[in-house]
Amino acid sequence: MKFFDSRAFRVLLTAGVFALCLFFVYLAWRTIIAFIFAVFFAYLLEAPVEHFARWLHGRGRAIAAVYVILFGGLAILALFTAPRATIEAERLSKQLPEISDKISNGQIAYQVGKKRGWSAETQQKVQQFMEKHRDQIVGSAEGFMNRAAAGLRETWWLLLVPILAVFFLKDGAEFRDVIVHFFEGRQRRQFISTMVEDLNSMLGHYMRAQLALAALAMVVITLVLWAMRVPYSFAIGPAAGALEFIPVVGPIIGGALVLAVAFGANYDHLIFVLIFLLIWRGIQDYITAPKIMGGKLELHPLAVLFGVLAGGEVGGVIGVFLSIPIMAAIRILWRGFQLYRTQSDLQSVVPEGAETVV
Repeated sequence: MKFFDSRAFRVLLTAGVFALCLFFVYLAWRTIIAFIFAVFFAYLLEAPVEHFARWLHGRGRAIAAVYVILFGGLAILALFTAPRATIEAERLSKQLPEISDKISNGQIAYQVGKKRGWSAETQQKVQQFMEKHRDQIVGSAEGFMNRAAAGLRETWWLLLVPILAVFFLKDGAEFRDVIVHFFEGRQRRQFISTMVEDLNSMLGHYMRAQLALAALAMVVITLVLWAMRVPYSFAIGPAAGALEFIPVVGPIIGGALVLAVAFGANYDHLIFVLIFLLIWRGIQDYITAPKIMGGKLELHPLAVLFGVLAGGEVGGVIGVFLSIPIMAAIRILWRGFQLYRTQSDLQSVVPEGAETVV
């Protein structure tokens, strides 16, 4: 009887190493996510760094120049916009307890109903419904605020992203060469090099496109809400626009935030705000996003929806953000693997009628 099976031992060893890797990922997920976001940030700045490197004759000087321009521009933008946004955010935060009390006791039904022409019977029914479900409404609101606050407290590691990105910007080519030369054989190295280049192109384009869409949304939503005289437009407009950086889920949350604040502030023309948000969603999804994003991702809408839902279940907001680039990366790797296998099969076939020359 054979007590030691080498094949079974190799299978168990592989499974054990894989389990240890998963356990390590579970323990160090914050650090891993910080490095992933640093890679994305580096992809975002790669194009301007490459452009400045030709002018300044050095990649280190180009990185420094891009960082100075980027954070200097953000500081100037904050200097002009932060005071107004801060004032409105403070006003909104001070009125939130009053709005919460009116919602919990149902008095907001009379206040909103009188302004919108609801009948007395409708106002009473809405007030009774809100009063009956007070615990659920207050509990849901408190739970959402607590989760948001906990999420903000746990994202302190995002401050490391610009620092870590410097190393990826400076030594990214060396990291790529290390990955390529890890594999043996000219054909394998050529395959890995092609995959890395495709992934670089896709991720860089995706990050720049998402940033452009979010920046455009911040400007348009804020200005339109301000023109419509929606209360706290300079507080909720940038927040709703920034949420568009998160695929699919972000725009929904941003639109709900705008409508909730406008409703709570008893804004008169709530229906026009809803119409604007729907029109803007159509413009973003069918005009600006296709033009800016292009066809580099080549993902079916059903695949995008599956990735977003699965990413949200696994990793929350971070999982939603990472879902689309991960799905696009899987598509690139799968297509490259199929091409590599086809080429290998063709090279292994001896042409018919070929004769060996002695």
